[in-house]
Amino acid sequence: MKKPEKLTLATRNSHKVQEIKEILSSLALLTESAPENLPEIIEDGSTFLENAKKKAIEISQMIPGLVMSDDSGLEVDYLDGKPGVYSARFAGHNSTDAENINKLLYLMENVKWEERTSKFTCVIALAQEGTVIQTFEGTCEGFILSEPRGTSGFGYDPVFYYPPYKQSFGEISASRKNLVSHRNAALILLEQFLSSFLS
Repeated sequence: MKKPEKLTLATRNSHKVQEIKEILSSLALLTESAPENLPEIIEDGSTFLENAKKKAIEISQMIPGLVMSDDSGLEVDYLDGKPGVYSARFAGHNSTDAENINKLLYLMENVKWEERTSKFTCVIALAQEGTVIQTFEGTCEGFILSEPRGTSGFGYDPVFYYPPYKQSFGEISASRKNLVSHRNAALILLEQFLSSFLS
């Protein structure tokens, strides 16, 4: 029996790893997160694409097989696309989800509902031996609430209102969110590519 191809995920975020594994579960892939001893890749790009490619290239130079990295975040139209690549550190270098949400809500205070449009964006880069093979992008559009709703998810999920569900991402189960998330949209494209690439 042929050994499954290995796909290393260039992230140590346990939420992300779980989400990615679930979405790619139909492929004959051994999916694992990057070893703890790898050096931290500095994400200094000005776009999600630059950061995703940089991580994938550098980590695929250190370990064999396919490497998948992603960069994702929230883009708010009223804030000209911020927090964008700074989503995880919007309120400061080691800021918590709650601190990032509080800063966002402060900046969006008194903004009318129709001006609170936003989207989650995810860009995935697939690389091997220091070369990017392909990139994929997914988005999910919604609105920023004036206060958090729900305790599910992570990041900005409790303040991201998804109109088709009439709920925030913080109010729905992970499985429901995975069906429509920005990461899911990008991962579906990755899955389609890998199913032909691996065969």
